[in-house]
Amino acid sequence: MPQPQKSLTFFRRVVVIIKKIPRGQVATYGQIAALAGNPRAARQVAWVLHSAADKENLPWQRVINSQGSISLPRYGGYELQRALLVKEGVKFDSAERIDLVRFQWRPKIIKKKKENKPGARL
Repeated sequence: MPQPQKSLTFFRRVVVIIKKIPRGQVATYGQIAALAGNPRAARQVAWVLHSAADKENLPWQRVINSQGSISLPRYGGYELQRALLVKEGVKFDSAERIDLVRFQWRPKIIKKKKENKPGARL
Protein backbone atom coordinates (compact mmCIF):
# COMPACT_ATOMS: atom_id res chain seq x y z
CA MET A 1 0.00 0.00 0.00
CA PRO A 2 1.48 3.37 -0.90
CA GLN A 3 1.86 5.73 2.01
CA PRO A 4 -0.80 8.47 2.09
CA GLN A 5 0.57 11.74 0.79
CA LYS A 6 2.15 14.02 3.35
CA SER A 7 0.19 17.00 2.00
CA LEU A 8 -2.93 15.52 3.59
CA THR A 9 -3.71 16.36 7.19
CA PHE A 10 -3.13 13.68 9.82
CA PHE A 11 -6.91 13.38 10.17
CA ARG A 12 -7.35 12.75 6.44
CA ARG A 13 -4.43 10.27 6.32
CA VAL A 14 -6.02 8.28 9.16
CA VAL A 15 -9.36 8.21 7.32
CA VAL A 16 -7.69 6.97 4.13
CA ILE A 17 -5.82 4.23 6.00
CA ILE A 18 -8.83 3.00 7.98
CA LYS A 19 -10.85 2.72 4.77
CA LYS A 20 -8.18 0.34 3.40
CA ILE A 21 -8.37 -2.22 6.23
CA PRO A 22 -9.74 -5.33 4.52
CA ARG A 23 -12.80 -7.20 5.67
CA GLY A 24 -11.85 -9.94 8.15
CA GLN A 25 -8.70 -8.16 9.31
CA VAL A 26 -7.95 -5.65 12.05
CA ALA A 27 -5.46 -2.88 12.70
CA THR A 28 -4.40 -1.29 15.97
CA TYR A 29 -4.73 2.37 16.86
CA GLY A 30 -0.94 2.66 17.07
CA GLN A 31 -0.42 0.88 13.77
CA ILE A 32 -2.74 3.33 12.03
CA ALA A 33 -1.04 6.28 13.72
CA ALA A 34 2.37 5.05 12.53
CA LEU A 35 1.13 4.49 8.98
CA ALA A 36 -0.30 8.02 9.03
CA GLY A 37 3.09 9.42 9.98
CA ASN A 38 2.85 9.89 13.75
CA PRO A 39 3.52 6.67 15.69
CA ARG A 40 2.74 8.37 19.01
CA ALA A 41 -0.76 9.46 18.02
CA ALA A 42 -2.88 6.39 18.83
CA ARG A 43 -5.28 8.51 20.90
CA GLN A 44 -5.79 10.85 17.97
CA VAL A 45 -6.75 7.83 15.85
CA ALA A 46 -9.41 7.01 18.46
CA TRP A 47 -10.62 10.61 18.24
CA VAL A 48 -10.86 10.40 14.44
CA LEU A 49 -12.94 7.24 14.77
CA HIS A 50 -15.17 8.82 17.40
CA SER A 51 -15.74 12.00 15.44
CA ALA A 52 -15.89 10.74 11.85
CA ALA A 53 -16.81 7.04 11.67
CA ASP A 54 -20.37 7.65 10.50
CA LYS A 55 -19.69 10.75 8.41
CA GLU A 56 -16.77 9.10 6.57
CA ASN A 57 -18.37 5.63 6.46
CA LEU A 58 -15.35 4.09 8.18
CA PRO A 59 -15.08 0.38 9.00
CA TRP A 60 -14.51 1.40 12.64
CA GLN A 61 -15.05 -2.13 13.93
CA ARG A 62 -11.70 -3.18 12.41
CA VAL A 63 -9.67 -0.94 14.75
CA ILE A 64 -8.64 -2.48 18.07
CA ASN A 65 -6.00 -1.97 20.75
CA SER A 66 -2.46 -3.31 20.72
CA GLN A 67 -3.37 -6.24 22.99
CA GLY A 68 -5.81 -7.54 20.39
CA SER A 69 -8.84 -6.44 22.40
CA ILE A 70 -11.80 -4.19 21.78
CA SER A 71 -11.38 -0.92 23.67
CA LEU A 72 -15.04 0.00 23.85
CA PRO A 73 -16.73 -0.80 27.18
CA ARG A 74 -19.30 -3.54 27.60
CA TYR A 75 -22.77 -2.20 26.85
CA GLY A 76 -21.09 0.83 25.30
CA GLY A 77 -20.37 -0.50 21.84
CA TYR A 78 -18.29 -3.58 22.68
CA GLU A 79 -20.98 -6.08 21.74
CA LEU A 80 -21.70 -4.42 18.39
CA GLN A 81 -18.01 -4.23 17.44
CA ARG A 82 -17.48 -7.87 18.42
CA ALA A 83 -20.54 -9.01 16.46
CA LEU A 84 -19.42 -7.10 13.34
CA LEU A 85 -15.94 -8.63 13.54
CA VAL A 86 -17.28 -12.15 14.06
CA LYS A 87 -19.57 -11.65 11.04
CA GLU A 88 -16.42 -10.84 9.02
CA GLY A 89 -14.75 -14.07 10.19
CA VAL A 90 -12.51 -12.66 12.92
CA LYS A 91 -12.10 -15.09 15.83
CA PHE A 92 -11.80 -14.28 19.53
CA ASP A 93 -10.05 -16.48 22.08
CA SER A 94 -11.42 -17.35 25.54
CA ALA A 95 -9.96 -14.10 26.93
CA GLU A 96 -11.86 -12.09 24.27
CA ARG A 97 -8.68 -11.24 22.34
CA ILE A 98 -7.98 -11.42 18.62
CA ASP A 99 -4.86 -13.24 17.45
CA LEU A 100 -2.91 -10.42 15.82
CA VAL A 101 -0.54 -12.84 14.12
CA ARG A 102 -3.50 -14.27 12.24
CA PHE A 103 -5.87 -11.31 11.80
CA GLN A 104 -3.75 -8.13 11.86
CA TRP A 105 -3.64 -6.28 8.56
CA ARG A 106 -0.14 -5.89 7.21
CA PRO A 107 -0.22 -3.50 4.26
CA LYS A 108 2.49 -3.73 1.69
CA ILE A 109 4.39 -0.47 1.79
CA ILE A 110 5.92 0.53 -1.48
CA LYS A 111 9.23 2.27 -0.96
CA LYS A 112 10.52 4.62 -3.59
CA LYS A 113 13.64 3.38 -5.28
CA LYS A 114 16.67 5.58 -4.99
CA GLU A 115 17.90 6.53 -8.39
CA ASN A 116 21.56 5.93 -9.05
CA LYS A 117 23.24 9.22 -9.64
CA PRO A 118 26.11 9.41 -12.13
CA GLY A 119 29.31 8.56 -10.31
CA ALA A 120 27.52 7.05 -7.33
CA ARG A 121 29.08 3.98 -5.79
CA LEU A 122 27.03 0.80 -5.99
